[in-house]
Amino acid sequence: MAVQPDTATVVAARAGDPAAVDRLVAGYLPLVYTIVGRALDGHADVDDVVQDTMLRVLRNLGDLREPEAFRSWLVAITVRQVRERYRVRRSAPDTLLPDDVRDPGADFTDLAITRLELAGQRRETAEATRWLDEDNRELLSLWWLEASGELTRDEIVAATEVTRQHAAVRIQRMKGQLETARVVVRALAAAPPCADLALVTAEWDGRPGALWRKRIARHTRDCRQCSPAWSGLVAAERLLVGMALVPLPHSLSSGALGAFGGVQAGSHAAHAVSGKALAAKIAIKGGAGVGRRALTAMLATGTVAGGGAAVVVYSNADKPVANAAVISTAAPTPRLSLPAPATPGATSAVPSAKPSPSKRKTTAPVPVPPTATSAKKGVGTWQFAGIKGALDDVGAGWYYNWSPDNDSMPAPGDVEFVPMIWGKDNVTSATLAKAKREGDVLLGFNEPDMGGQANMSVEDALAAWPKLQGTGLRLGSPAVAYGGDTAGGWLDRFMKGAKARNLRVDFITLHWYGSDFSDAAVKQFLGYVDAVHARYDLPVWVTEYGLMNFTGSPKYPTGAQEAAFITGSTKGMEKRAFVERYAWFGLPAVGDSVDFGLYRDSSTPTEAGKAYKAAG
Repeated sequence: MAVQPDTATVVAARAGDPAAVDRLVAGYLPLVYTIVGRALDGHADVDDVVQDTMLRVLRNLGDLREPEAFRSWLVAITVRQVRERYRVRRSAPDTLLPDDVRDPGADFTDLAITRLELAGQRRETAEATRWLDEDNRELLSLWWLEASGELTRDEIVAATEVTRQHAAVRIQRMKGQLETARVVVRALAAAPPCADLALVTAEWDGRPGALWRKRIARHTRDCRQCSPAWSGLVAAERLLVGMALVPLPHSLSSGALGAFGGVQAGSHAAHAVSGKALAAKIAIKGGAGVGRRALTAMLATGTVAGGGAAVVVYSNADKPVANAAVISTAAPTPRLSLPAPATPGATSAVPSAKPSPSKRKTTAPVPVPPTATSAKKGVGTWQFAGIKGALDDVGAGWYYNWSPDNDSMPAPGDVEFVPMIWGKDNVTSATLAKAKREGDVLLGFNEPDMGGQANMSVEDALAAWPKLQGTGLRLGSPAVAYGGDTAGGWLDRFMKGAKARNLRVDFITLHWYGSDFSDAAVKQFLGYVDAVHARYDLPVWVTEYGLMNFTGSPKYPTGAQEAAFITGSTKGMEKRAFVERYAWFGLPAVGDSVDFGLYRDSSTPTEAGKAYKAAG
């Protein structure tokens, strides 16, 4: 890992030690820049977001109760600032630079290739990042750092505010899109070029995007000349192991903008430009708290290069205090260098700006369908505040959380919890004992055919299965991500191996995600369920399913499309006697699951949630 300041430095910086603040910012600036740079892919906003992140960190340093958790806290703030910038760009397109406008000197992919001297498949992977969807670029920025040893999986989970299992699902999908993008890069760079691909891309403007990624990838699968691009891809993890952080660009490392300031809760700030440099007017409310000491340290050590600049401290937005400090500088070399301030959105008491109210036509509220309770109907859920009320409101007969117990997620008494043994490392006496205490049924391994999930060979799963069988619980098969009906696929080989070893599997568990959002999705889904049942002649549990396009755009269906799919799919499963249980992915519609979750809180269903509530 990169050398970063220790906990003692964090404590000293929190107390206002100027030297410690200096070391803290200098030590963590490369990490923040790498996350933001890759997430925004060299957009002109990168420098703004980096500075805004560091400003927010310093403003709220006094609120950090666990100094040893500083890095995780910093990463979480960084991710929130990236998301806030995405949100602002989407909500105010006329006042911001278009998404395709980049600062040629700050193009993150080019910086990575040039400054890390990337070649071969490493270079190809860096170039492929330009083709990822917005949310996948954000996730890639974190996973890239995990693969190169700069972050841990726990820090990614904390930053994305999802469960470990959900984070693993998202990372696996992102890696799939990255692999497709790598093939696209290969195909476009092939020599000699493919004449058919040239026809496909004749109208392409040369800008990477989801639509063209999908079109080019589709061509490579069907083209004899381009299809070899899918072969010989080294796993991205192996390419990234040991890679250093990307060195800072000139705009951050040379001190072009180095004045810092902060705002405590409830205060006001104004900003002005002096000559070629930024002069910050920093409003700090009365009272010398820890946050103010840290900010004072920043004022003492931060300066603006290239022309004079002034830092003025006000007690409120209208009039300066009698002893306001005015610091003028000519052009000294700054010890700390960051660019311009931007937006709110971290673990702070400073509220985000509220959008201006718009006039809306008043309409009668849409009636919520009555709850239909079904023993079959369930949900997969991770932690969120409204879990207990939502489980009750949706009429679920059962639920699971990819874990062996529900200690942190208790449900109403009439909703059954079903435990899971997630992967190979969970096959322990203690974990199995927990699961056994929870009920009568046990779910097997979670997507063992996926690298970012349980990631188990068929042989490993078969070797561990007798221990699951030893619980005496009714056993569901490992839940494969795809190909459950395929002869010779992972599940098929597992089931044949289990039969040969006289191992017990009581029902088949399935996952399914569809990228076709049309009315045909219901038929596609139920056709898969029927085919799996026909192959193994066992009861079926669908433990994860939904509509998501992991490699194209739009990524999610509209609320109406999702509701129609839920209505049709649940009706079909209720009619099939061999389908014992089904579970939508997932219950919470908060954070990054707002587009597919069912409940915003304990009693507020989304459009999909209303349809699922009525199902059964």
